[in-house]
Amino acid sequence: MALKALTVHVGDEAARWIAEEGWSPDLFSLLLGASGGPKWFILSKLDRVLFGDFLQRGSQPLSTLGSSIGAWRNACLTQSDPGAAIRRMEQGYLNQAYASASPGPEEVSEVSRGILQSVLGDSGAESLVNHPRIQTHIVTARGKGPSASRSPAALATGMGIAALGNAVSRKLLQHQFQRVVFHSSANGNPGLELNDFDTRFCPLSPDNVLPALHASGAIPFVLTGERNIPGAPLGQYWDGGIIDYHFDLANYRGEGLILYPHFRAGIVPGWFDKFLPWRQLPVNASRHLVLLCPNEEFVATLPHGKIPDRNDFKRFGPEERVRYWQQCIAASEAIAEEFAELQAQDNPLSGVTVHR
Repeated sequence: MALKALTVHVGDEAARWIAEEGWSPDLFSLLLGASGGPKWFILSKLDRVLFGDFLQRGSQPLSTLGSSIGAWRNACLTQSDPGAAIRRMEQGYLNQAYASASPGPEEVSEVSRGILQSVLGDSGAESLVNHPRIQTHIVTARGKGPSASRSPAALATGMGIAALGNAVSRKLLQHQFQRVVFHSSANGNPGLELNDFDTRFCPLSPDNVLPALHASGAIPFVLTGERNIPGAPLGQYWDGGIIDYHFDLANYRGEGLILYPHFRAGIVPGWFDKFLPWRQLPVNASRHLVLLCPNEEFVATLPHGKIPDRNDFKRFGPEERVRYWQQCIAASEAIAEEFAELQAQDNPLSGVTVHR
């Protein structure tokens, strides 16, 4: 039997709907995009199919919710040509280059803003804000106390306090960070309720799309973050993955299913939870979840036996890193092909893992 590249996990309620309706894009009311930086490359070709074809065939309202690279990916969906936007982001992220061997936050942020600008182009911000069917939600973390500082010493103190508090209770994160969600909505209603945290919703406008996206991926110490984003509370904004790394699925309620193209068959609610095994969630965390991810055995066949990650910047020289990432992007074609084949099956749940 040929090695499968794609693994599909679905909750029992999602399985019932798909069995009755097939793989209809109108079954889904929420698209999730996780933090993870270059891990995204293993989903690149799948995103082209999902964003450029599958979800474009929908007619019902769709909300997107993303942090960091997940928010960047979701921003491609609202462009006039989502597939082309994905390709621009892929090439920009793949070929990012720095003048110094160890670039500081200012240089990394300059390159990151350039990638985002290439994705959005001249009209992408307006397309995102005014899309008639897709409501975008970009998650950021607004710093409090020392976590609101760009000073490395003060920021290190804030992050240390946040890590210790989070180990006791995830709710204690709100003493160092506030979740601020930038959303596109013509009537001002964000359309999502996030009740597990101190959350502020702020409307998106063409002027704040780029800073909101940049802030959403602004890892402390690595990027500068954004200060005083227009239309939002004053302060310092950091990576949304600090609070919502893979998201806590128990927090979301909607009328439809959750579509989650993800890097792995596991969910880590917040960034600090990476170090707390008991905080990590199984893929059966929601009965309405449809999670698409690379098969672990397929991942083992990739160069270096893993998907790309941020440590590759230190692990490899620029040419070797780009070559390795290109190989993973090419390999991701198999994931996209298998999702296309799944849609064409007489049995829409063929090969799918159903969690009851």
